[in-house]
Amino acid sequence: MTKVIFMDIDGTLVNDNGVIPESARLAVKKARENGHLVFICTGRSKAELFDDILEVGFDGIIGAAGGYIEVNQEVIFHENVKAEDVRQLVAFFDEHGVDFYLESNGGLFASKNCKQHLRSIIEDYVQEKPEAKEEVEKGLQPFHDTLIDDEDLIREDINKISFLASDLPFERIEQEFASTFTVIRSTVPLFGENSGELSIPGIHKATAIAKLLEHLNIDKKDTFAYGDGMNDLEMIEYVQHGIAMGNAKEALKQAADDVTDTHDEAGIWNSFLKYGLID
Repeated sequence: MTKVIFMDIDGTLVNDNGVIPESARLAVKKARENGHLVFICTGRSKAELFDDILEVGFDGIIGAAGGYIEVNQEVIFHENVKAEDVRQLVAFFDEHGVDFYLESNGGLFASKNCKQHLRSIIEDYVQEKPEAKEEVEKGLQPFHDTLIDDEDLIREDINKISFLASDLPFERIEQEFASTFTVIRSTVPLFGENSGELSIPGIHKATAIAKLLEHLNIDKKDTFAYGDGMNDLEMIEYVQHGIAMGNAKEALKQAADDVTDTHDEAGIWNSFLKYGLID
């Protein structure tokens, strides 16, 4: 019987250097060969779904933490952040020296110092871990290279916002935007402790999965989901089999039905085998 698998990207399909382990790539390929449907289910917007990810092969995309749904290249749902909320955010972050980028399907639009800040993060990381240089250039460097400078940041095509760590406490940002955004900590560890993401309230991965299942006329009992961060919580709780990665946040592990190995320990492959999705 066909199963539907929802796959987070950062920390799940890709490792901390932004690279897909070969075991995960092969697991997705074999699951689809076995007749199962595999969907990306990520906080990333479409502009951040680089070729090495899409080339794995998927049946569709849930992006922007549930704000965008695409099935067989047909868009069945898309909601953007209100322009006035973007305006409030840009003014606040500029005032407090927080570097950020606005995520749309057409590009990633960076604040004045964001690209340089991200470049420094990558350079410091490679200096600390030179053995990771090749993976970083393949995985994390595209984030930097995709950022667009010198564009008007008050836009109507924004899906979600990511911000890098700064001296401003995460809790202060959370408080400022409590009424206009869902604010969570970043799913990319290198972005720093006070880094995070802002998305549209009332929309998350589980609401998108429900819409997608209704569109496909598939029962929830045939669903699996894999994640590692707290933006995966609703998804993990909603599906029939919610599985946390071995590197997942402890709270997500507690909420999950099962915990597999880490991304680099073939966690996706091992779990697919366990549940008979591949053989």
